[in-house]
Parts: sequence; structure tokens; C-alpha cells
Amino acid sequence: SHANNKTKRRFLPNLQYRRIWVETEKRWVRLRITNAGLRLIDKNGIDAVLAELRASGVKV
Repeated sequence: SHANNKTKRRFLPNLQYRRIWVETEKRWVRLRITNAGLRLIDKNGIDAVLAELRASGVKV
């Protein structure tokens, strides 16, 4: 019991599926997003975040 074995730990992102209303497009957008991503949407607005996603090649 003194071999000092340790389990390799993995930290996974807190991913959630969220439906977010986009007022400019008058539709719901379903995103698989982390809690940090939700805070980013609160800070910058959904339109800015969607524009950035589309610019990087993500189909939304």
C-alpha cells in the first residue's frame, strides 16, 4: 500500500446543450456550450459570438 500509485485524472469541460433565442434572426439556435461560453454570451451578446463562430467555419 506504500507504492504511491496515483490515478491519472482528466478534467473535462462542463458541456451543456442550450437553446438560445437570437432576436436578429427570430429563431432558436441550439449550441453545445460550456458554462464559460454561456458567460461569454452574457458578456458579448449572442450576435457577436455567432459571428465569431461562423467566421471560424462552424455551421450554426
